Amino acid sequence: MSDFTQGLKVRFSRSASLLQRVGSVVHQAKSGRLIVKLQTKAEPGSSVFDSKEKKLGRVVELIGPVASPYASIAISTSRVGNKGDPVFGNG
Repeated sequence: MSDFTQGLKVRFSRSASLLQRVGSVVHQAKSGRLIVKLQTKAEPGSSVFDSKEKKLGRVVELIGPVASPYASIAISTSRVGNKGDPVFGNG
C-alpha cells in the first residue's frame, strides 16, 4: 500500500470519528423531508448521516420550541431512516 493510499485511509478514519449523534428520526413528512428530534445543536445547511456514515441529506430548517428542537432534513438519497434511527452530523 502506498503512502498516499495509507494517508487517505487515515484521513477518512479521522473524519468518520468526528461524526456525533445529533438526534433520531421521528417520521417522514408529506413534503418528503425527514423530521429529526435533535439532541444536540445542528446548523441549517449542515449534512446529516445514518449509522453507516451514508449521507441522508442536509438540515433545511430548525422547527419547534428552543428547548426541544426538531430539524427538517432535505433527503438526498432513496434510503430513508426508520422511526427511532439515529442521525449523525459533524459536531
